[in-house]
Amino acid sequence: MKEFEVKTRFVFDGVFKVKALNRQQADEFVQMHCGLVIGGDIHSSLPSEDIDWDFSVHPEKKSRSIKPMPNK
Repeated sequence: MKEFEVKTRFVFDGVFKVKALNRQQADEFVQMHCGLVIGGDIHSSLPSEDIDWDFSVHPEKKSRSIKPMPNK
């Protein structure tokens, strides 16, 4: 069998609902305080009364490129 390198992107679409003074602050809060890691959960360092989210747990999967690995 041959070995291939398959570059893949997982896309999670969802919404963060955040309390902020304006659009810029809302974006800063999400950029600085919200995240996701493989094997973990969506998380935020903001107080729970200031943030909520709604994301699907199943991402869209996209193969970006496929190339054969060199023979060893």
